[in-house]
Amino acid sequence: MSFTWGPATGVGSMPGDDAREAAKTVTGSFEDFPFLPELPARGPGADMIGRTAGMLVELYARVEPSGWRIGDRPGRDTKRARSWLGEDLDALEEFTQGYEGPLKVQAVGPWTLAAALELRGGEAALSDLGACRDLAGSLAEGLRTHLDEVRRRVPGAQIVLQLDEPSLIAVLRGQVRSASGYRTHRAVDRQRVEATLRDVVGVHTDGPVVVHSCAPDVPFALLRRTGAAAISFDFSLLTERDDDAIGEAVEGGTRLFAGVVPGTDGPLSDPAGSVMGVRTLWRRLGLHPGLLAEAVTLTPTCGLAGASPEYARRALAHCARAARSLADNPE
Repeated sequence: MSFTWGPATGVGSMPGDDAREAAKTVTGSFEDFPFLPELPARGPGADMIGRTAGMLVELYARVEPSGWRIGDRPGRDTKRARSWLGEDLDALEEFTQGYEGPLKVQAVGPWTLAAALELRGGEAALSDLGACRDLAGSLAEGLRTHLDEVRRRVPGAQIVLQLDEPSLIAVLRGQVRSASGYRTHRAVDRQRVEATLRDVVGVHTDGPVVVHSCAPDVPFALLRRTGAAAISFDFSLLTERDDDAIGEAVEGGTRLFAGVVPGTDGPLSDPAGSVMGVRTLWRRLGLHPGLLAEAVTLTPTCGLAGASPEYARRALAHCARAARSLADNPE
């Protein structure tokens, strides 16, 4: 399958509560790699957990004081999550008329979802491996339906599916806290984590999947084995310990989504300064500079929900300019 990645895109969340404004900003900033914005400021159901919970098939979730909890039937929280997703898709469809090229949509991956969703008793689904399996199966079905819907609305798009897994490291290390907060859930076996992720990645049969984690110590090798075509991460959290894994990823054809622009308000350096670290890493790894634009897509470090609308617009434009700087001057 021939696929052309865009040089820069966003991670997912945007500030504000206006779906049309967000879609207009995103499609205007990234003419060759837009994404479906998420607007968590609207409230429960627009947050990433609630939005993905609304996609589940034959599993439903409702908001409790402690968070999202799996229930028996679709309630008003599920309906609201689905309604907002529909609104966001309407806005995206309006601003992508005639668009052809890569288009990214995001959903929470199975392990972060299992760490965040509560079972009826209030404990995380992560505490019950049978529940984890059911959740992953429901998510896979829901993603199939969602991807079909996006294809129908933007027929010229090559859809990229991003799975958000910020809790993945905590799941692997047994660092997810129990409901009481006094203990942590047991670490999940790496092979089980990998197999479940592989099943969910495999849902998107006609396009690439990127796995996003803005936590330190991203497990690059494990994610590559799941079939993910790209890995998205906060570049500022890399250490030289990650060098070998990154070098192997690039040489193995895995694309890097490097988060180089801060996700919250602050001064922005010049575009060349934003990618200096990427160029330095390339030299350290002994990789060919000409490979840079072919192997890297630039993004903010994480979602922009905590930024001001003005800063979010500037950050997205800055990503696009930094990508041009990287392509024009890879040395």
